[in-house]
Amino acid sequence: MVSLSNAQIPSPQSPCTSSNRIHLSLAHSMRTLRPGISQPEPDAPSSEPESDLDTTLTDSFIDTCLCELAATVAPSASKSPALDGSITTGILELSRDFSDYSSFNSDISGELERLASLTRSEAPNSSSPDLPDLDLTSSELLETMPLESLEPVVKACIEKLSTSLEEEKRKATARIRLLAKHRSDLRELIGASGAIPVLVPLLKSTDPATQESAVTALLNLSLEETNKAAITAAGAIKPLVYALRTGTGIAKQNAACALLSLSMIEDNRATIGACGAVPPLVSLLVHGSTRGKKDSLTTLYKLCSIKRNKERAVDAGAVGPLVRLIGEGGLSEKAMVVLGSLAGVLEGREAIVEEGGIQALVEALEDGPAKGKEFAVAVLLQLCADSGLNRAMLVREGAIPPLVALSQTGSARAKQKAETLLGYLREQRQEGGGSGGGGTAQANLAR
Repeated sequence: MVSLSNAQIPSPQSPCTSSNRIHLSLAHSMRTLRPGISQPEPDAPSSEPESDLDTTLTDSFIDTCLCELAATVAPSASKSPALDGSITTGILELSRDFSDYSSFNSDISGELERLASLTRSEAPNSSSPDLPDLDLTSSELLETMPLESLEPVVKACIEKLSTSLEEEKRKATARIRLLAKHRSDLRELIGASGAIPVLVPLLKSTDPATQESAVTALLNLSLEETNKAAITAAGAIKPLVYALRTGTGIAKQNAACALLSLSMIEDNRATIGACGAVPPLVSLLVHGSTRGKKDSLTTLYKLCSIKRNKERAVDAGAVGPLVRLIGEGGLSEKAMVVLGSLAGVLEGREAIVEEGGIQALVEALEDGPAKGKEFAVAVLLQLCADSGLNRAMLVREGAIPPLVALSQTGSARAKQKAETLLGYLREQRQEGGGSGGGGTAQANLAR
């Protein structure tokens, strides 16, 4: 074991380039195995079902929404001023870096052609000849048609939503979903025409296809700013949470995105959490497809801008799955951002440590990409700012060599955080364990 009193923590100014490679090779030998976290085989096939839609669609939606997070993240609960001024700001800056896309597509389910094919095939046998037939898969057609030409289609669909026939509701809901896909003015027209109040009850439909289309139609409509308040006023939040719990895989991930969209209204975040959204989001994080996990991660991060939802996420068991995702390519960075948010409450920091988060984050420091290292050091800084015990554990896990390397070769943000964290470790070593549990940690490590 390594004690803090014997750990060599070079200052940022001291030359240590020649020894970095040696220290890095020793870091792995000091690592304890993380219980319950297995390393996947390099080319092992995934057991998750994947949507056949181009993966940039949901990524774009998530990444676009992450641009807006900086204005709404609550201050850190830590006693250390450095956390508010450095760590929280750094997490937000890193969150903005997720936004690599200039636009996104609202309908992310990958079912457009199937739905349009369904509505066309039903048309000859439909008992609703007054529902205009239109090729809704043609984006060119929908984007060029005058709004007044589409208005009768919208009104006919809304009328059919109130029918007692399930087949009529299914067809009309699918059409509204597709009509709301492309154009802002068409989404505004659909919302103003009264579609929202009749779509909301269909979120609890016992017909999976109707429920799925209602969820996605409301997601699409929510992208129009004027519709967000109308969807909230229509009482959609609780039924969306119901769909998040009970729907198809596509309905669940689109319900998560719809709640994300509604959470852009600050007052909605507490309501969404109080309506029970956090546990099914954690379930989606564990059991969903890769796309569903991404939707869950982003929605959780947005909701966890308020303290009560952070606590709900910890209570719902979010930390363990998040720690396990640190080792998964494509999800690692987003998982660390959410962990950074949960580390803003004491319960979150304790859970991260208990679930092996320090070990996982140190591995990300050593082996992850440059951006992943920035996220990892930011979360570790939150965990260690006020805890001598966590600082001791960090040393034991071999974090000093990768921190030294990051302080010299990382980005400006990464260098600053690595230097701050190394400063904490030097301070504790010089004080013989320091405060906040450092002495206990040193005694434990010496046994």
